[in-house]
Amino acid sequence: MTTYDTPARSPEPLHRGALWRRTVHIPMRDGVLLAADVYSASPEPETTPLPVLLERTPYGRRSRRASDQDRSDAPVPQPQDIARYFTDARYHVVRQDCRGRGDSEGTFVKYLGEGADGADTIAWLTGQPWCDGRVAMTGVSYSAHVQAAAAAEGVAGLAAMFQDSGGLSSGYDAGMRMGGAFELKQVTWALRHATNSPEAAADVVLAKELRRVDVAGWFGAMPWRPGCSPLRHLPAYEDFLLEQWRQDAFGDYYRNPAIYGRGFYERFPDAPSLHMGSWYDPYVRSTIENFTALRELKSAPAYLVMGPWTHGHRCESYAGDVDFGPQSTLDGNLAPSYLEFRRRWFDRALGRADGGSPDDGEIPAVQYFLMGGGDGRRDAAGRMRHGGEWRTDTQWPPTSAGPVALYLTAEGQITTTPPKAASASVTYDFDPRNPVPTMGGQVTSGEPVMTGGAYDQNAPDARVYGAREPYLPLNSRPDVVSLTTPPLERDVVLAGPVSARLYISSTAPDTDFTVKLVDVHPPNDDYPHGFAMLLTDGIVRCRFHRSNERPELLTPGEVYEIDVTAPDTANRFAAGHRIRLDISSSNFPRFDVNTNTGEPEARARRTAVATNTVHMDAEHPSHLLVWLEGGACALAGTP
Repeated sequence: MTTYDTPARSPEPLHRGALWRRTVHIPMRDGVLLAADVYSASPEPETTPLPVLLERTPYGRRSRRASDQDRSDAPVPQPQDIARYFTDARYHVVRQDCRGRGDSEGTFVKYLGEGADGADTIAWLTGQPWCDGRVAMTGVSYSAHVQAAAAAEGVAGLAAMFQDSGGLSSGYDAGMRMGGAFELKQVTWALRHATNSPEAAADVVLAKELRRVDVAGWFGAMPWRPGCSPLRHLPAYEDFLLEQWRQDAFGDYYRNPAIYGRGFYERFPDAPSLHMGSWYDPYVRSTIENFTALRELKSAPAYLVMGPWTHGHRCESYAGDVDFGPQSTLDGNLAPSYLEFRRRWFDRALGRADGGSPDDGEIPAVQYFLMGGGDGRRDAAGRMRHGGEWRTDTQWPPTSAGPVALYLTAEGQITTTPPKAASASVTYDFDPRNPVPTMGGQVTSGEPVMTGGAYDQNAPDARVYGAREPYLPLNSRPDVVSLTTPPLERDVVLAGPVSARLYISSTAPDTDFTVKLVDVHPPNDDYPHGFAMLLTDGIVRCRFHRSNERPELLTPGEVYEIDVTAPDTANRFAAGHRIRLDISSSNFPRFDVNTNTGEPEARARRTAVATNTVHMDAEHPSHLLVWLEGGACALAGTP
């Protein structure tokens, strides 16, 4: 079934030339038809077989999205403007509504069916006379997830992938869960997009109910149950959300190729791929793992781009309350615009760039923004100037960086010297009814209860869900163990993975441990309390201390060794700054809160206070593991 529209012209076209759009309905293997727009430079595209640029989206194929921002000094382009840019560059462009969204048939279930639908779409496209047999995929966030999902199906014809801010290497480890804890952005995402669902569009009463949901109030009434949630009037959304939440152990649910690229990399096409992410994005780990794995397993080149942004905001110089300077945006630095950056890359990936090839050395394998180096003062917009610079490398972690263990002491110090004491530890009480509030970090789609970015951990305020007057620094809480280096004698550059090996015990059969890596700026006139800038954070749910597949409760009082992994980052700790690690047992509402009872969080109604201990002695040398430029020599002179 094919319908033809009149020429689609933007009132303010970005480029000259006609743009023709036709709507097609592409059959899936189960008979469901998915709606797609085909954009071409002529009304009869069959006369010119070209590569097809495919974007699949649950957000409306004709809707403008903030993550499509092209330049920081220009409005977000409309989908037809983006299409015209690429049709002028001799591509056909296809934008498709995912199943159960927009004008597509079927029932929407987040993530799990996107592999088969993507593979069927690509197979259909490569069979059209106007396609030259090559389909390149592009898109941000969900539109990046669907690329990895299709690739994991082993589909032929997928000639290149530009994955921006997504592509799940393992939904269990990043995007859906981390360390066994549930990422509650899945909840706020479902609430937000339920209001834009076809069901809500067809039911005025349902739409009104969804718009009036008190999100903050419902977050205080967890866990939710079927028929007793803010999505109770939209069962399809309530069902997939509660099912995600209940699936707390790694099993068949998380082995679905659509959310487990790690298990299916051998099926991915041997095609060029670019993986773009942000240091304040939930998909840092997936982005870096996809790049690393495909670079190692495939002959086609893979590329990594990491900026200092929040999710999809590559044209903004700030993240949260921190600004990184005009040099931090993609536009004006890595390319004149996001559109041009993508077009150049696709041309080269498909061998269309002046006869060049995608691996001729002109595109760095790794481009990353090293945060830090600013003056630490407040700018006109009220943000702290942290600064930074773009760097290139041939690998990640960078060739100049090496792993360094930094040991933790019961006196609150971080040191390069392993502990010698026979017994040393810090103990605190963790009450699930009073969790440590989330204050920035790798968060997206969290509004109105949480926002991603770099925030001062010294200065919670009324914007922070769960923060209470008098708004003291987060590390003033008795359930936060805060450890720091002395003021650094020289600049220290950290770039790579971040993790903490902790030796812990608890009075509870299950509990959580969290970590936050912080760059502590010294006080100045603008920030007399200093500025404790969050870099990255992680969590571990202790019943998964041996296996993510088979949870095992703790024996109260027994000491366990756990690794708490945080997403990679890159930061220059300037001379005079301190490296800080905060350890606690909650980070809410970024993650659901462990009840300390041993019951799965999605079903439990009871809570208990856990007395948790971090051991820091010779037998139990708890430490932070980071990658520093120059390795251990970077901290020469540090105790």
